[in-house]
Amino acid sequence: MSLPIVNTVRSEELCVARVPLFRGLTHQQQLEVARMARPTLLDRTERVYSEGSNISQLMVVHTGRVKIARTSPDGHEQIIRVLGAGDFIGESAFLSGVRPDHEATALEPAQLCVFHHADLGHLVNKHPSIGLRMLESVSQRLEEIESRLASVISGNVTSRFANYLMTLPTQHSSGSHPEVMLPLAKKDIASLLDTTPESLSRLLRHLSDSGVITQEPRGKITITDIDALSTLATGL
Repeated sequence: MSLPIVNTVRSEELCVARVPLFRGLTHQQQLEVARMARPTLLDRTERVYSEGSNISQLMVVHTGRVKIARTSPDGHEQIIRVLGAGDFIGESAFLSGVRPDHEATALEPAQLCVFHHADLGHLVNKHPSIGLRMLESVSQRLEEIESRLASVISGNVTSRFANYLMTLPTQHSSGSHPEVMLPLAKKDIASLLDTTPESLSRLLRHLSDSGVITQEPRGKITITDIDALSTLATGL
């Protein structure tokens, strides 16, 4: 469902202000970009696009989360990544014209800012920094994929999960140990890390028994030995 564009907004309210792609622009330039955006609301589990779709849009996540996943011929879902506020999809079709080999689905109610490729091309021509930041983002994503692939090839699930925990936002609401909240169901985290839910459950028990973490209700994890977790993340 599309929403009307509001022209008089503060910088922090703009969808584009939350995206590294447009962060180098002035407020007036961001307003110009926002006027080209088409805000779109998604319900939980609503599909953004399917594999092979003809995508001619750049989609920026304003609020909520979007899951990027592939489905094998036998029906097994492999989560590639999860997008949050400020992340975007559809740049591959803009840069190369290729159709996606994956699908995108809202994990929760979400709002996107959608740009037609013709409008995006106009913006890139007028503000070259947008194109440069897009390439920087794609390059960083490729580096992350290469690192993840190397970890998968090594077969070290512990290293992958330790790295995953250390990338989550931390807080110190009780005591001196950092705490994190698992943002996904454990089966989805297992898919994201290229392992099985059973293997992940065993790993969580092992880390708890070893005193590296403490598991609490509702996906809350306290990292009780950050040095040990850091060592595990290196695969040593």
